[in-house]
Amino acid sequence: MILLRRELGDVLREQRQSQGRTLREVSAAASVSLGYLSEVERGEKEASSELLASICGALRLPLSQVLGQVSERVAETEALTAPVSLPLPATAMVSASAA
Repeated sequence: MILLRRELGDVLREQRQSQGRTLREVSAAASVSLGYLSEVERGEKEASSELLASICGALRLPLSQVLGQVSERVAETEALTAPVSLPLPATAMVSASAA
């Protein structure tokens, strides 16, 4: 099962780390407690839209960019876990009237 909060947390953590910033720096800039930001990054807490906007602002990233990355990750996961339908021979089909 895809958990949106986990994907969002992964994207936020990766962005923070790519900037070489610590949880403490970003939490202070976003006015969010360090522990709460850590829980959001680990996918343990759902971030409100206001909190998410504050974190994105602290990371100097547009919210749309972060959500776009999350969307791409979800789409990739869905593609990997999508059921595969196999073609059935015509003789294997059952009509609704025969049932």
